[in-house]
Amino acid sequence: MSDTTVRVRPAGYHVVRIGARGRFLLHRRAAVAAAALVASLAAICVAYLCVGESFVAPGEVMKVILGQPSPDELVVGTLRLPRMVVGLLVGAAFGIAGALIQTVARNPLASPDIIGISQGAGALTVGAMTFGVTSYTVLPYLSVIGGVAAAALVYVFAWRGGLHATRFVLIGIGFAIALRSVTTLFLTKGDYLVAQQAQIWMTGSLNGRGWSEAAPIGWTLLILLPAVLWAARAQRTVSMDDDTATALGVRLGRVRLGLVAIGVILASVATGTAGPVDFVALLAPQIARRMTRTAQIPLFCSALLGAVIVVFADLLARKLFSPTELPVGVLTAAVGAPYLIWLIIRGHGGGRGRSGGTA
Repeated sequence: MSDTTVRVRPAGYHVVRIGARGRFLLHRRAAVAAAALVASLAAICVAYLCVGESFVAPGEVMKVILGQPSPDELVVGTLRLPRMVVGLLVGAAFGIAGALIQTVARNPLASPDIIGISQGAGALTVGAMTFGVTSYTVLPYLSVIGGVAAAALVYVFAWRGGLHATRFVLIGIGFAIALRSVTTLFLTKGDYLVAQQAQIWMTGSLNGRGWSEAAPIGWTLLILLPAVLWAARAQRTVSMDDDTATALGVRLGRVRLGLVAIGVILASVATGTAGPVDFVALLAPQIARRMTRTAQIPLFCSALLGAVIVVFADLLARKLFSPTELPVGVLTAAVGAPYLIWLIIRGHGGGRGRSGGTA
């Protein structure tokens, strides 16, 4: 056998060199898609800060962002900018969470808000609000506990010598329905004003969110950044056939558990911050994959798309029926629900065995 190792570059990838020894593979189409998403997100953010009950010129917006004196400091710096940052972080967290969970389940329906994770986070959060815990700096941490507990139950009940994709999704849907019932029970037992506040939170809203709400999810994303970078590489092995991955020495059980854990934490913190903003985690990964046409769901593009969806939806929620302000979750659900129906019809009509494999 020759000592020379022939390395085959995957189709669509380009080698980027950093210094004399460093190099990594860059997918050309994914890079173009990411650049387009960054440009779109920047334009949406500028529009978000400019448009409202009163219009603020882009020049004044830039002054506020750069810390220069401006008469619009209150409107832009205090009201709009913190809320937009929360929307960016929530959208990015949902986008990454959806991508990781769909990768493990090998099913586009396996979204945190479909398989019970968001409902578990919401049930514990609403329960805490019913008993007087209303601080938005505390609720995200309670949401993590609820989301992790729900994910663990779904994982345990779906495991039968392996994680079958269809069983995983169906059991998750069952838990989602049950946990919604628990949430409704908390609402009926709580104080009227608290129940009303909890119902608004359950629709998914960025109204009133500020820097104190941005801090927990921002720190979570920063702390988990090394884990997300690992997950981007680990996706390749999880996407392989089980026999091939096992032959290469990959411990699939541990890798999948790690990917699910990261996704659950991000989805739970995002839910605790803004409420269950439905369908963002479902839409963003699938649109990102169609844009990039990569073998696995691109995490960076999924995060960008999640941020685009949430911020743009919140901009529309503020302006469509002004002065009445809609919760952002109403608009994301209006777009996501038809897409979910399309996925189900497409899978039933032409997806023989598409979601029936072992994940």
